Order: sequence, then C-alpha cells, then structure tokens
Amino acid sequence: MSAKFSVLITDRAWPDCEVERKQLALVDAEVIEAPPGADEQTLIEYATGVDAIATCWAPVTEAVIAAAPHCKTIARLGIGLDNIDVKYASSKKIPVTNVPDYCIPEVADHTIALMLASLRNVAFFHHQTKQGTYNLAAAPIPRRVSTLTIGVFGFGLTGQAVIERARAFGMNVIANNSSGNDYGTGTTMVSFSDLLEQSDVISIHAPLTDATHHQFDESAFEQMKSTALIINTSRGGLIDFSALKFAIQNEQIAGAALDVFDPEPPDLNDPFFKDERVIASPHAAFISQESLDELRQQAARQVADILVGRETTNVVNATAVE
Repeated sequence: MSAKFSVLITDRAWPDCEVERKQLALVDAEVIEAPPGADEQTLIEYATGVDAIATCWAPVTEAVIAAAPHCKTIARLGIGLDNIDVKYASSKKIPVTNVPDYCIPEVADHTIALMLASLRNVAFFHHQTKQGTYNLAAAPIPRRVSTLTIGVFGFGLTGQAVIERARAFGMNVIANNSSGNDYGTGTTMVSFSDLLEQSDVISIHAPLTDATHHQFDESAFEQMKSTALIINTSRGGLIDFSALKFAIQNEQIAGAALDVFDPEPPDLNDPFFKDERVIASPHAAFISQESLDELRQQAARQVADILVGRETTNVVNATAVE
C-alpha cells in the first residue's frame, strides 16, 4: 500500500535520511531521494508529482517546482534561501520554510576558530611543521587580539553571537546592517564604508540577496586596511572571488579565512588556495551532532505539519501564501 504523501529530498550533508523518514512516516509520507549531485533535469524527474520538496544545497528552480503541481511546501534544510526560487513558489502559494536558528553557536565558534587560526598563525605553523619546518621567524609577528577591532557585516543572531565571543577576547566590536539596529547588544553600528576602514577583522554574516551579491568587491577591498583579515562563514557569493584574489595577491589585505565559496565546491587547483595567507574549510561551520539533529527534526516536522494542514514554524513567505 502506497503512502498518502511523497516528499523529495534533493540532497543532504549526512549519511542517510532515517530521521526524516521517521518523522514523515507519522503523517503517512514516504521519502524519495534524488541521486547525489543531481542536475536540474534529474531533479525535475524526481520532483514530478511529489507533495513536498526538502533541499539542502541543490537548486530548487522554477522548473523543478513546476514539475510538482501538487507541491504543498518547500523546506530548506538550513538557513539561507538563495538556492530556492521563493518568488515563484510564492506565486504558486507554496509555503517555503527554513530553520534559522539551528547552528548559531556552531557558526559563531567556527568563525572565531578561523579568526584565531589566522591571527595567531596557527594554520600557517601547522602547515609548516607538517612539511618538516620548525621556524618561529617564518611568520610575521602577530598583533595582540585584544587590541583589534572586529567588524561584523550582517547582524542577525549569528552575527550577534560572534560579537559576544569576540568581546570575551577583549576585542573592540562594530557592526553594519541595513537597519542600523543593534538589537540591544550595545554594539556600535557603523556605515559599510566605516566598517571597511576601521576593522582589523571583518566577519560576514549576511544573507545572499540581489543587494548583497558581491558586496565585497574591488572597491570594498581597496577601502580595507592592508593588515585586515576577512572571514566568510555565510555565503560565497557575498564576495567577488576575483576581487578577493587580486586583493590577496597585491597585499591590499593580509588574509582570508573562508568556509563558503562561489561556486561550491571551489577549484582547489587554483593557486589561490595554496597561498599561506588563505585558510579554507569545506562549508563545515554549521555542523555538529546537535545542530544536525535540530535541523533535520525541525525541517521534517515543518513538512509534516503543512502536509496535514497544521500551522508550522518559520514560513518565510507567509504573507505571499496567505
């Protein structure tokens, strides 16, 4: 006997879909998995006729959504929505959900780890010793962390968590967002230009939108200190990668610590990734056992709720679908 509902999971960053299967089985929904690395045409084939779509990173385009005329919801297994055509989903009255708070401590911790690994030359010395070199003088003498200013671009929950951690190191903290709201944190809110000019460390925590795409471009890097470090644990498209490469190569800034890229995965054969001033991790900031448990259970519950007509959490286009 077939299930009442079918749910396509386009991709995942964990070994299996058992958590999702168990949660969705409670509302008589079966899980259909697309093959790893599925292209748009393959996703269209797998989406045909399903009642819901859940996606991690795979692009859920207009064509993919259109292949599922009875689709009742699209769930993002994560925070950002740039891989989902939310506008088209809204035009079809399809609720889109995300899980905006599942990995805040993980991303904030990873940001600070990248910062310290760069500022304290940890990554550089680790690489040197693995290659058989034990030489303190091989790296420039670092600054004391508590003397530095960290500037956070984007000041949602993750940006606020980074500021909280940076204060524990005695750092001066400033931030920029579109509203200028410090959300009661006492953080000095500055213009984007002031953020670029004043920060010794810039940490990016903004969503990727048309307005923020390539926010950090050639002009932005020209305004930064030549001693500054840029960290990105948000979305790769916020940085113009060509401009970043030029800035590193020409010593406009001192270093980059990146967890996200555009495209993903990046071409690691690019000489940029061999540069000792660059630290990279494979989109790993979000992950912990606890964060994955929260993410998978909450996203599956959101899908289950909507399939059976219950209200659910974090509908990002609620106004459009009412």
